[in-house]
Formats: sequence, structure tokens, C-alpha cells
Amino acid sequence: MTGKTEEALRQGLRKGWKGLIWLLKIILPISFFTTLLVHFEIIYKLDFLLTPVMTWLSLPASAALVLIIGLLTGIYGTVAALSVMPFAMDHMILIAIFTLISHNLIQESIVQGNSGMNPFIAAFFRFFMALIITFICAKIMGVTPDTGGAAGTGIYAQESKPFAVMIKHWGWATFKLTTQIFCIIMPLMVILELAKTFNVITFITKMASPVLSIMGLSRSTGMLWLTTSIFGLAYGAAVIVEETQSNDYKKEDLTKLHLSIGVNHAMIEDPALFLPLGLPIFWLWIPRLLAAIIAVWLYSFFVSARRLYAKRACHKKFCDH
Repeated sequence: MTGKTEEALRQGLRKGWKGLIWLLKIILPISFFTTLLVHFEIIYKLDFLLTPVMTWLSLPASAALVLIIGLLTGIYGTVAALSVMPFAMDHMILIAIFTLISHNLIQESIVQGNSGMNPFIAAFFRFFMALIITFICAKIMGVTPDTGGAAGTGIYAQESKPFAVMIKHWGWATFKLTTQIFCIIMPLMVILELAKTFNVITFITKMASPVLSIMGLSRSTGMLWLTTSIFGLAYGAAVIVEETQSNDYKKEDLTKLHLSIGVNHAMIEDPALFLPLGLPIFWLWIPRLLAAIIAVWLYSFFVSARRLYAKRACHKKFCDH
């Protein structure tokens, strides 16, 4: 038992450290590049192009860059950008909601494409849901593009700093952010590795059956749902692809699974990465969880309605003859 525990601890620490190194390769260049764009006010010169789209989402035009970074690079890139851009708290919440749903869109859509769903449909669905859920949350929160003051130009104009000072502030802010994320990732990876070693995940899967029912998912896809809920689409890719290709799942069950995990996955790590920025827990977990439940149940209703229509049409045709 002790040997297994020690090995799990080593594996968890090794994976945590590896993940941190990978994270730094993203955070350092993106945060530095974003800092330069803000310092020289380059990003604000694009306002006339970006304002209409961002206004619909109740965000300032400067948020477009952060959303694009999230779409292409993932949560880490968004957190890195937010750490150096002066957004109001409400705007950061909306950016987080959008990114939690549609981050790393290309890579994760390919994973879904290799495990039972058309990658283009998967990408479109996640992007569409990100837009809709962010729009709804903005209306509920009563946010406007000017909430808390316009992000960026005014603040930086008041805090005009020499280039060297800006570099120093960026370095210190990045160091603090990296340290905070390190303190989240390392224990998390150790806990997950211990759970795998002692088959806790298998036990949790059985216990999760009532949750699967609420989510509108088939129990046969419980392990896949649990894997993506904990590890995410990118980290759990190998398990997801292998499992779906080596087992015979119903197409309808896989579609419902992918609709759910496309919107709501990595429920532990991804939202936790925004906590160092001071974002409220409610908005990091609840909106996309509700969106995933609603999406699956709407799909189930659509499938049932289509079957009922086909059955009635067939019955009518039979009666006519």
C-alpha cells in the first residue's frame, strides 16, 4: 500500500511539474505580448472594428483579443492576458464564462471528432453556446460595455509608466500568478493520481449514476463523462478516444455525451485557474453546468419528437393504404 501511495505521489508531482512547465510556455509569451499591446495602446486602435461584436456581449472592444486567445490557446492564455489587462470584475466574469465553454476550440474539437462527433459540429456548437450563455449571463448581471469604466485606455493613461517599469511590473505579476497556479495544480494532480491508483474513480462512477440521470446522460457513458469532468477534453483525450473506439456505444448516447462535455468539462482545474484573479465561484461553475444540462435535455426532446413524428407519419401512411 505504501509503495503504491509513494508511486502515486511521485507521478502526481511529476505530472504537476510537467504541466507547470507547459503552462509557462504559454503564459510567458502571451502575457508579455498582451502587456506590450496594452502599454503601447495598440489594441485600443482596433475599437472601431471590434466594438459592435463585443457590445452584443456587453464587453469592451479590448476583450476581443482575450477571447481570441482563449479560443486558440485555452484557459491558461486567457488567465495570462487577464492578469495584465485592466478589466472590471463583471467583464472578467463574462470573459471567463465564454472561455470556459469555448477554450482550446481546435484541439478539443479534434478530440471530439475522433470519439464520436463531427469536429466541425462540435466546434460550432461550443462557440454558439459560448455566445448565447455569455449574452444571457450579461443580461442577468446587468453588465454593459462601460461597467466599471472602459477597460484599458483611461487607466493606462493615468498610469503611464516607462518601459522598464512596465517590464518589472509584468514580471512580478506573472511570477505571482504562476506561483498561485502552481499551488493549485500540484495538489490537484496528486489527488487525481491517488484516485486513479486506488480505483476511487471507478467507485465514484457508480455513485454518480443519479448525477448522470440529472445530466440527461446514459449510464453507459458514465466513465467518459467522469473522465472529462475531471481531466478535461485535452488531458483525457487518450482515454476518451480509446474507450469510444474499442466499445460499441449508441450514437445517440455519444451525441448527448459530447453536447454535455463540450460545454462543461474540466470542472475542477479550469474554473480553479480563475480563482487567483478573484472571480466568484458561482459564475465559474454554475452557468455552463446548467447550459450542459439544458442542451442535452433539449436534444433528447428533439430526438423524441422526431421519432414520434416519424411514427405518426408511418402510421398515417399505413392507414391510407
